[in-house]
Amino acid sequence: MDRRQGDMPPEEFEEHGRRAVEWVAEYLAHPDRFPVLAQVAPGQIRAALPAHPPEQGEPMEAILADFERVILPGITHWNHPSFFAYFAISGSGPGILGELLASALNVNGMLWKTSPAATELEEVALDWLRQLVGLPEGFMGIIMDTASMASLCALAAAREAVTEHRFREDGAAGGPRLRLYTSEQAHSSIEKAAIVLGLGRAGVRKISVDDAFRMDAEALRTAVAEDRREGWRPFCVAATVGTTSTTSVDPVPAIAAICRAEGLWLHVDGAYAGIAAVVPEFRWALAGAEQADSIVINPHKWLFTPIDCSAFYCRHPEVLRAAFSLVPEYLRTAEAEQTEVRDFMDYGVQLGRRFRALKLWMVLRYFGREGLAARLREHIRLGQALAGWIDADPDFERMAPTPFSTVCFRARPSGRPPEALEGLNAALLDAVNATGRAYLSHTKLRGRYTMRCAIGNIRTTEAHVRDAWALIRGELRRLLDAS
Repeated sequence: MDRRQGDMPPEEFEEHGRRAVEWVAEYLAHPDRFPVLAQVAPGQIRAALPAHPPEQGEPMEAILADFERVILPGITHWNHPSFFAYFAISGSGPGILGELLASALNVNGMLWKTSPAATELEEVALDWLRQLVGLPEGFMGIIMDTASMASLCALAAAREAVTEHRFREDGAAGGPRLRLYTSEQAHSSIEKAAIVLGLGRAGVRKISVDDAFRMDAEALRTAVAEDRREGWRPFCVAATVGTTSTTSVDPVPAIAAICRAEGLWLHVDGAYAGIAAVVPEFRWALAGAEQADSIVINPHKWLFTPIDCSAFYCRHPEVLRAAFSLVPEYLRTAEAEQTEVRDFMDYGVQLGRRFRALKLWMVLRYFGREGLAARLREHIRLGQALAGWIDADPDFERMAPTPFSTVCFRARPSGRPPEALEGLNAALLDAVNATGRAYLSHTKLRGRYTMRCAIGNIRTTEAHVRDAWALIRGELRRLLDAS
């Protein structure tokens, strides 16, 4: 056979596919045999690879061997049960299998016609998820790659809803000065979206937060009134359910009332904590979100779906479509013009769309409502347990409330002056992460260096959390003894 023509032979694919699946199964069974944080220096992986592409094809045995020899040492293992940094995403077995099948099918779901099952399964899976988190009917769901893209599309729809100016057709020139409101704790993607949409950073007003890092609704009301007097056109509020630093929940019902009174679009960024509403006793997390104009929640953050998969819901799909739909002749289909089918390319920036719904649908089916809720409930229990251990230790203090499973804290041993705590905590975090036994991240809260432990990996047990806590305490003692 001339290997310069055609694909990998099916029998060879089966052989190496079996080996790859066996490797994945072993990896998922024992992910903690690897250090969590990659233990390589900058440029090390690149230096280990040839500078030029191969002239002739290479055997898959050699490629898989280099995967283990060269690539794996440079992987930070987000699927590790002791990955506690950022938000502890995890790809579950059914989600990984869904990703495999989607890759094999390799469809582009830009139009209903280009793969009807991709569109209709997306509609079904997102409606299931809507029901699981308790959102009412009336929201159209669409899968975006990340919450950053979903929030960009939400703000574009909010801008489209401003009727005084044709932003889509004429651009921002000559239009009103738009003002967007969000909290000091909002994700940076909100401000980035404002930059992309031409609002500029000046078009974003950040609202102060209370002692629990939640947006101050009265400060928002005051800001809107001030801006109207000064010639701004307030048009949108982006509230957060589960802020990135502390997982605080903005008072969405109060914010929604202000938006109704002022005629503002309400976008709820529930990328992290919106998923908690799958647990019946945490349904409060999305209280008020039923009044929102748009909402985003991320199955790839805390619902065991491999990245990327972000669920975006919009109450006004016609406005979202008006913001983005642009159909050249080569994309016109009889189905779209004559029936009720939905072409998802019309509701966002991207034309090409991966079949992300398949992995989400498989995760929802495999675990079911009860299985998902039980796993989320256990993560929250572990977060509360860690918060209690921190509160009971005189050498540490919590830096924010712990509504879910992410704990913000710092070391504060007696005898250390306040000005020394930033350096001490930065050194402690580096020391913990350097062991490869756990990986935490940090933030700053009211100017103070703060460590974050985010519990959310499907394979994390109480033993992993206890080991991480023992590691943190041990490394602190070592640093103190050495100083």
